[in-house]
Amino acid sequence: MIEKIQALKAEISKLAASTPEEAEQLRIKYLSKKGAVSALFNDFRSVAADQKRQVGVLLNELKTLATEKIASLKESMAAGADDALASIDITRTAVPKPFGTRHPLSLVKNEINSIFSRVGFTVAEGPEIEDDWHVFSSLNFPPDHPARDMQDTFFISREPSDVLLRTHTSSVQTRVMEKTQPPIRIICPGRVFRNEAVSARAHCFFHQVEGLYIDKNVSFADLKQVLLYFAREMFGPDTRIRLRPSYFPFTEPSAEMDISCHICGGKGCALCKGTGWVEILGCGMVDPNVLEACGIDPNEYSGYAFGMGVERIANLKYRVNDLRLFSENDLRFLHQFDAAH
Repeated sequence: MIEKIQALKAEISKLAASTPEEAEQLRIKYLSKKGAVSALFNDFRSVAADQKRQVGVLLNELKTLATEKIASLKESMAAGADDALASIDITRTAVPKPFGTRHPLSLVKNEINSIFSRVGFTVAEGPEIEDDWHVFSSLNFPPDHPARDMQDTFFISREPSDVLLRTHTSSVQTRVMEKTQPPIRIICPGRVFRNEAVSARAHCFFHQVEGLYIDKNVSFADLKQVLLYFAREMFGPDTRIRLRPSYFPFTEPSAEMDISCHICGGKGCALCKGTGWVEILGCGMVDPNVLEACGIDPNEYSGYAFGMGVERIANLKYRVNDLRLFSENDLRFLHQFDAAH
């Protein structure tokens, strides 16, 4: 009997389990009513009287050892389960979610901002809901200009205080000029609104980046050089530009700027309609009336301004042929720009 107890004691001291189920099976094997330890207690009746005390002590030690050993195995299993649970984010959905990326218009806008920031421009922003003064009157728009008509502009309320959705980010320029004395060197990115029919080439809202530089002795040559730098940084070092005379109420002289077609290299293709040139922005020297309206002395300061549509640049850069794709949230379209992020 004593030999059986010692052998079982040695066996129990070596027990191991890798799962809670295995630990429970060991408990049943040794400590249940039909287990090995219980069987030795049943055989205790047949032990000689002079050995009962010694065998009884050994049996109690065996039962204590088995109980503590199996309890220790179960505790280690429970602690391991808690650690595993702690490493799991229980708030995470069971359905995998794909990672998003930046919208193509954000990619282009950020690139434009980065290019101009390298030559000293800072970003200025303003409200999308504006008044007539900052959108039109301060920018030298005559009272009968078509842009003041509700067919061209989204007016929220009319007289006595005209409130509207801004048609260009030039309103940010006037706000900065009212509060800041030159030198001023800013770019104004943002969303603008115009009352146009939605089509592949036009939308009722789009995005602009406008630029303004005002200081002493600023010339048209300065404007041309900064736009040439921008074109080559955005479309490649071999890009050429040309400036065509144009008209804007807020600049004089004014020009439209074309770049040599980066698809055909200026040889003529469907994108440039065989001309070798593609229009990308408007620009000019700030009209003295605008400077005066904003509290800047036009006899002491001069400046230039330019403005471009972000969608226009994105269309040329990524060869997108439908403006509506930028606002339809079609993942099949948007995922094409994952690699550009």
